[in-house]
Amino acid sequence: MEDVDGSSARTAAVFETLFNFRDVGGVPGLDGRLVRRERLYRSDSPHRIDGVDRQAFQALGIRTVVDLRRPSEVRQHGRVPAYDGLVYQHIHPEHAFWEVSGWSEEVGLGRWLADRYHDLASTGSAGLAAAVEVIADAEAAPVLVHCVAGKDRTGVVCALVLSVLGVADEDIAEDYARSTAASARFSEWLASAMPGEPPLPAPFLASPAEAMTLFLAELRDRHGSVPDYLVGAGLPPDRIEALRTHLLH
Repeated sequence: MEDVDGSSARTAAVFETLFNFRDVGGVPGLDGRLVRRERLYRSDSPHRIDGVDRQAFQALGIRTVVDLRRPSEVRQHGRVPAYDGLVYQHIHPEHAFWEVSGWSEEVGLGRWLADRYHDLASTGSAGLAAAVEVIADAEAAPVLVHCVAGKDRTGVVCALVLSVLGVADEDIAEDYARSTAASARFSEWLASAMPGEPPLPAPFLASPAEAMTLFLAELRDRHGSVPDYLVGAGLPPDRIEALRTHLLH
């Protein structure tokens, strides 16, 4: 997808220890209005950033970081380094641990991942709504939302926001699918930096577009619309319009 001026719709900042960082803006939403750039970013966990990476991160002017990881993941790895003006929000959408043994080729990766996202949308609904509420606050922007790999929990939150903004499912799924290449970059780094670590299984690495299109279509079937789902999960109704006001132009 390209912007109307022909430039790339999804620019990615270059970091040495962040592998799935990007701006979600630049794509068309409601009434042909574009999602604003430099308001909402997504990434894998920024706990590793230091030196040049930290300088590049701070230069983006990010005011708020929404960390979707489990408390145990935060304790184990730490959080984004603090700096003046940064607000750190740890919001954990409750969800079951993924059982790799439950994955089978017969189910298909897209179907298996979509089912995991439905589980998250069910048990973690309050946390997802809380994350979207932070993003809806114009004073919090620019916001970075992240989890561990930046593809699943982060992918669901960003998909919900973009859907509220009227972005087409295929564009949302296209952005989501970019995490596959990012996961490959992370795997290469992990093998080099921590050679003793076992390779990650396929469901933790791949982001087939089908998973996101299935999830969004079925979420609407179950709840009527994405805004209806979010309001039912606890998002104040006026936050829907707040999202559209400050993230569309």
